[in-house]
Amino acid sequence: MARKSQAQFPHLLLDDGYIKDQVYHTIRNAILDGRLTENTKIPSTRALAEMMSISRNSVIAGFDRLTDEGYLIARKGSGTYVSTTIPDKLVAINRTYESKEKKTIAASNLSTATNALMPFWEKIQPESNQYPIFNIGVGCVDQFPHKLWGQLTGRVWRHSKKTIGQFSQPDGYPLLKKVLADYIHATRGVNCSEHQIIIVNGTQQAINLTARVLLQQGDKVWLDDPSYDSARAIFTAMGAQIAAIPSDAQGMNVSYGAASHPDARLVYTSPSHQFPLGTTLTLPRRLALLDWANQHNAWIFEDDYNSEFRYFSKSIQALQGLDTTQRVIYAGTFSKMMYPGLRIGFLVVPEPLINAFTMMKYYSDTLSGYLEQAVLAHFIQEGHYARHVRRIRKICYERQSALSDAINRYLPHVFDANITDSGIHMVCRLKDGFTEQEIITKCRQLGLGAQPLSRYCIHAFSDQAILFGYAAHPPADIYENIKRLAAMF
Repeated sequence: MARKSQAQFPHLLLDDGYIKDQVYHTIRNAILDGRLTENTKIPSTRALAEMMSISRNSVIAGFDRLTDEGYLIARKGSGTYVSTTIPDKLVAINRTYESKEKKTIAASNLSTATNALMPFWEKIQPESNQYPIFNIGVGCVDQFPHKLWGQLTGRVWRHSKKTIGQFSQPDGYPLLKKVLADYIHATRGVNCSEHQIIIVNGTQQAINLTARVLLQQGDKVWLDDPSYDSARAIFTAMGAQIAAIPSDAQGMNVSYGAASHPDARLVYTSPSHQFPLGTTLTLPRRLALLDWANQHNAWIFEDDYNSEFRYFSKSIQALQGLDTTQRVIYAGTFSKMMYPGLRIGFLVVPEPLINAFTMMKYYSDTLSGYLEQAVLAHFIQEGHYARHVRRIRKICYERQSALSDAINRYLPHVFDANITDSGIHMVCRLKDGFTEQEIITKCRQLGLGAQPLSRYCIHAFSDQAILFGYAAHPPADIYENIKRLAAMF
């Protein structure tokens, strides 16, 4: 009987990809792609178990599930058959699905926020993660302390039996909040208690939460021009009006913003290291911005995304540390200093906003994951993070120097390399006769992820430039790839 069944049903041999629910998936797929037609009799559970070399209990469980879902029907005294009630449109679904052209949903069927975000997404999505060399926003990932992090992870996990069941705070793991409050006060001049810290899944969630807590439809938001394109996308999706504020060698032009857009509700700025130009907001402009925000009952979102990458001086004091009227929402992240997949960032919010931000975090994703928060807390508390920062600063400066030297050696006729005291990418302005599009086309041909400055501009910018991320690459790789690019000219 088993030999006859196997010859009659060769298509029911098990797919090696199925470990669980083997019988269910094998027979269901055979029905849906037309290999088993309606009223076809299925071998008995005993025969099928022998044919497939699996236990009879597995076959019975699969039959029961297929019967419950209507794919099979048992006829008393006759056997088990393929149902006659399966809609024709389901049959052969596996054969036809991939051959169909990709369809899009009409904009009228999508939310306003989705439609607002789509142009930003379409601009960046085709290149997402395809070109890692010279990509923007990636730190010294090759220097991540894997062994130490693994040891701490194991230790935390072994001692987590009670803690893991008790952790449910949407604002974050208490120990991490405590050590963070101490660390950012000592290193960045942030004045806060641990209760003001909200742990988030990176800077983009921090911006999202801020927009959802503070903005109404049509509210105006100051943004540097050029500026972080994801921040612009998020605020736009929330229905905010973007007020482009020119940025120069002294950072955001606060006097321009105050004169041109005095009714703004929120200011988004990165004063310690303006993205993407790398400038620092001067003290007079910092004080002017704080004074304006206080007088106009406005909020300031301070994105301190990579202030620890500073090479010739100590970290600049946070704008929040100068704020005496609780108008600044401060955001920091660990993804640059550690690795991009470590989705841990934090907000320091004014005390009157603690409850609102905690609530919004809860309704966004309940809370951030326990394990990495707990490991990071010990990593900071035991001094590993401070040592890691010191080591990374030295390495990153060497890589910045290598990129500057390589450009000056091989491409001095194309670029003016702009060296700054901080950051993990370099702005290289184009010399006459070259265009961003020309350079980016050559970069993509070589698999290089450098970005045009125009990507981050709201209005047309006077300078054309290319941004090269350098932190993730050893000097030898930097020289090699700049030589490859030079060979294209």
